[in-house]
Amino acid sequence: MTKQAVHAAPSPVGGVLTNTATMVCGFLVLVMLAVLVVRFFGGLGAVTNLNDGYPWGIWVVVDVVIGSAFACGGFSVAMLVYIFNKGEYHPLIRPALLASLFGYTLAGVGVIFDLGRWWNFWHIFWPGYANPTSVMFEVAVCISAYIVVMWLEFSPVFFEKLGMKDAKKKLNRVLFFLVALGTVLPMMHQSSLGTLIVVMGVQINPLWQTQVIPLLFLLSAVIIGYGVVLFEACVTSSAYRRSIELHLLEPMAKIMLGVLSVFLVVRFGDLLIRGALRHAFSLNFTAFAFWVEIACFVAPLWIIGSEAARRMPARLFLSGVAIMLGGIFMRLNAFLIGYQTGDGFNYFPAFPELMVTVGMFALEVLGYIIITRRFPVLPREEATH
Repeated sequence: MTKQAVHAAPSPVGGVLTNTATMVCGFLVLVMLAVLVVRFFGGLGAVTNLNDGYPWGIWVVVDVVIGSAFACGGFSVAMLVYIFNKGEYHPLIRPALLASLFGYTLAGVGVIFDLGRWWNFWHIFWPGYANPTSVMFEVAVCISAYIVVMWLEFSPVFFEKLGMKDAKKKLNRVLFFLVALGTVLPMMHQSSLGTLIVVMGVQINPLWQTQVIPLLFLLSAVIIGYGVVLFEACVTSSAYRRSIELHLLEPMAKIMLGVLSVFLVVRFGDLLIRGALRHAFSLNFTAFAFWVEIACFVAPLWIIGSEAARRMPARLFLSGVAIMLGGIFMRLNAFLIGYQTGDGFNYFPAFPELMVTVGMFALEVLGYIIITRRFPVLPREEATH
């Protein structure tokens, strides 16, 4: 692989926008919008199964907590390129940042869906309502700021498409500042999402209720970011009939395994020190969900543990899926399955709730397809053959 191939200039993929994938995604988005019309005019009770025992449901846990973790690909790759000076990963920046951009933007919008008095959402931006001692306030401010930073980081894509060279040059002068913010802000709010678990106290099962959970959420977010990049690269190369950049994905997967090993050592070390591991052997669904979570995180060590395995796209894809599933279960377990609110309360998402979540992910896929086909995001294919 030549140096020119590694640093191939990005270009639009091209092709028609009307196909089976975009039509299905468009239909799911329309269903989501229809449900949201009922939600905003009829209230949460009209479309959700939320109650006094479970004030947070799938919209917060999946759309926001899990969605923002899935959107850490841009943050994870940016750390390699700009902090650890691994410039060879630069071709992965734009596609990872695009996925992160949609993930965080829709996560920010998704918060509004779950607000009882949604018309007061502007309070978090008004200094008079600020509560700097609140974990939720810190999460809201950091995510909102990070969304703005990502749009600015991604704006050169639009400048190139529109031929706005002067605007791109001006932005490049402050890009170092945006990159710094784009690294610090995700670290702050991903760890603070774990702090929300600490604040809930005894309502959370001891398997996840620990002072170390902010660190675990941060480490897992980095790992999930790499896993999403592996998944995205494999799917994109298959869907667009493009060559896959194994020369970048193989060493990145090795880095992911290193961070994953640190995560597992901290995870089990914490359980052993606190004496909480015994809860994992209880005969209940919570313990079962814990082992599913652990199995998903451990699986990549076996799937791509060897250098030869990391050169196989199918194994990279499976490891990315396993990491994503591990992240999903970890956050579902901590916020919902391991949440013990007391007798008399239970929660399972209503069908309209599920359709909103499905519609959110469909909107991300639709946006990704449109922008990659019409804007310079992916490396130019001729240089990668």
